[in-house]
Amino acid sequence: MGRLFCFLSPRSLLPPRLRLSRLPLSPLPRRSNMSTVSDIEAAKRAAAKAAVANHYPKDARWVGIGSGTTIVYVVEAIKALGVDTSITRYVPTGYQSRRLIVNAGLTAVEFDAIPAGTILDVAFDGADEVDDDLNCIKGGGACLFQEKLVAMQSKQFICVADSRKLQSRLLDNWKYIPVEVAPIAAYRVLRMLTELGAVDPVLRQNMDAKEGPLKTDQGFFLIDAPFPPMLLKSDVRGGKVSGKAGVWEVAELATEIKAISGVLEVGIFSGLTGPQAAAAGGIGGQRPVAVYFGMPDGTVSVRKATA
Repeated sequence: MGRLFCFLSPRSLLPPRLRLSRLPLSPLPRRSNMSTVSDIEAAKRAAAKAAVANHYPKDARWVGIGSGTTIVYVVEAIKALGVDTSITRYVPTGYQSRRLIVNAGLTAVEFDAIPAGTILDVAFDGADEVDDDLNCIKGGGACLFQEKLVAMQSKQFICVADSRKLQSRLLDNWKYIPVEVAPIAAYRVLRMLTELGAVDPVLRQNMDAKEGPLKTDQGFFLIDAPFPPMLLKSDVRGGKVSGKAGVWEVAELATEIKAISGVLEVGIFSGLTGPQAAAAGGIGGQRPVAVYFGMPDGTVSVRKATA
């Protein structure tokens, strides 16, 4: 079977015994006025430049580099700083980001090769969708497990995106939660996700239908699980019930899915930020400390995490 190395790609047909819900990997959010590819790419570049300028440490030793189209501009911005990168090691979240690092003349070190006790100075990554609390959905590019490892080994996770990704609630526009699962457990996990309220969850397929389900760098499958728009903690405090009719609070749904036997990781990044985790005596957090959004007018909007 073929393998996806963290590139966004169309999905092909599923085997006959599975229903296919045709979901776009890059949906067009309601909030964007960006009408051309060049507008979107310019917004990504502007956001990356600002994020790197504000968060790249002067004497960086360890830097996480995420996956996806926006990260190209992060590496470009790092190179443009003109700083000495000879002592810096860059930790990729997948094959694509490793090639990006190497092609830029930087030194890549795989996550499992970093010395024991090493904490990354910063990790830069993108997102498929970000809500008002800076919870994120990630995994459209199939690297969610390694992306979460790198984020949670970093002092701070900085997210870079264009304004299409900003929505008030997760799943307002992006339609599914990626879930990485052991192949042997895939059909069981599909059933369990349906019980939690997912609407027609499906196995993600390779571009070539003959190759069957797509495999991650870990050799696992991905399930794309559509749910209704999710609740914030403030919604629950205001009286809305998490889990009713398949409508879940972000962190609670992530916990419920992760508890299913056979699930490796869930594409919901929520909870503590890196500084919050450090204050509690831990290391790293899933939630970004800041998100840089490239706007249609060429400016960059910055959202910072609160408690």
